[in-house]
Amino acid sequence: MSERFQRIILWLVLLALAVLAGCAVGPDYKRPAIDSPGLFRDDNAATNRSFADLNWWNVYRDDTLQALVREAFTNNYDLRIALTRVEQARQVAAQARSQFVPNVDYSGAVSQGRNDLFGSAFPNNGTSVGSASTVLNAFWEVDLWGRVRRLNESARAQFLASEEARREVRLSLLSEVATDYFRLLELDQELEIVQRTTNSFAESLAIFTQRFKGGTASDLEASRAEAALADAASAKPFVLEQISQTENELCILLGRLPGPISRAQLSSTALPPEVPPGLPSALLERRPDVRETEQLLRSANAQVGESVAEFFPKIGLTAFLGKISPELSAFTLGGANAWGIAAETTGPLFEGGRLVGQYRQAKAARDEARLHFQQAILTSFREVSDALVARGRLEEIRDQQAREVKALDRAVRVSTDRYVAGRASYYEVLEAQQQLFPAELSLARTHRDQELAVVALYKALGGGWNDESNPKTKNENSR
Repeated sequence: MSERFQRIILWLVLLALAVLAGCAVGPDYKRPAIDSPGLFRDDNAATNRSFADLNWWNVYRDDTLQALVREAFTNNYDLRIALTRVEQARQVAAQARSQFVPNVDYSGAVSQGRNDLFGSAFPNNGTSVGSASTVLNAFWEVDLWGRVRRLNESARAQFLASEEARREVRLSLLSEVATDYFRLLELDQELEIVQRTTNSFAESLAIFTQRFKGGTASDLEASRAEAALADAASAKPFVLEQISQTENELCILLGRLPGPISRAQLSSTALPPEVPPGLPSALLERRPDVRETEQLLRSANAQVGESVAEFFPKIGLTAFLGKISPELSAFTLGGANAWGIAAETTGPLFEGGRLVGQYRQAKAARDEARLHFQQAILTSFREVSDALVARGRLEEIRDQQAREVKALDRAVRVSTDRYVAGRASYYEVLEAQQQLFPAELSLARTHRDQELAVVALYKALGGGWNDESNPKTKNENSR
């Protein structure tokens, strides 16, 4: 068989392999069927518009809070760790892509010796000779069954999953910073209420003490007023402790040492006037945790195909080009040129159940990933519904608590005037004051819970993870 004919056969074989390489064994990915409701529970009407389409700087309009969020996005350690994981996954994907191209390496050797069986490619009969070689070697696996493609598909899905995990960390960080910030504002309000109530009890104590010294009241009134004052004053250290702990927690999120946090007033923050949740089906495309679990499912599905490909033979092409000479003096001559090309195949005959075990393990891992994906979807629906319920009910609760505080504040003023005029007992004054104190605290906490319900809804809908450095995204969401 002539050399030319051999080359023709070789090229025909390569062409046939290239054509057959278009197929890939194993299942192609298909998103599992999802039973998505038409609208969220406690949602008034289905709409394409969603509160989550707003970027976070359009939701949290407090300038101080925005500055804290940006600082957290820059310095938070959890987010920086997530970025390193994304980079690791990106490089793993790059390693997987490298198998699509031939692997080329080089080798070289120079030797001089007598009967040198190891250093020379040309043994001799007692004479001293030298040898030299420089060779380029290339190997390429023909991806006939799609093993490399499935491997690349899995690695790419893992990279995308790590990117979604980073977005989830970013969204969680945004929610935690906003939550701690609103808690601080509410604690400031509690501290103000405690101070105001303490002053009110102190004034009552002064009145009772003066009347006791004047002989128009008993020591019981002054003692009760003093006890009420001490009870109110004891709440101040507890509130201050909570403020310090919340500030320290927020500092950790910001990546700074524990210390004070500058902030505005709770009354200066306004709740968003309209928060439509949008269609439930949009959660699949918006929530980072749902997108992450789907990418992990895609990766697990590709690994099933990779395990199937292991049952089939691997076909590889090898080639080398270089110079090999039994004499150093002849190394640069044309006769020292060398080249070669070959095809090889290897395949399993008996593995003792190893390949079957790998395949079944891959299928079980895919089933697990599918369940995680479906569970993440159900969890997202529940979190959105919980946040909607909380926001609606808290608005009703706050309205009633505001009425209660207004009525009790009027009762304190009326009872005090009646006591000074001698038309009421000290019980009326103390009772009204003691009822007003917890009512004011409850109203402040309900206002805080309303803010936190918006934070929870925004997070549950998957909003806020877009990068504010993207002008296109920022402009689109500010329309």
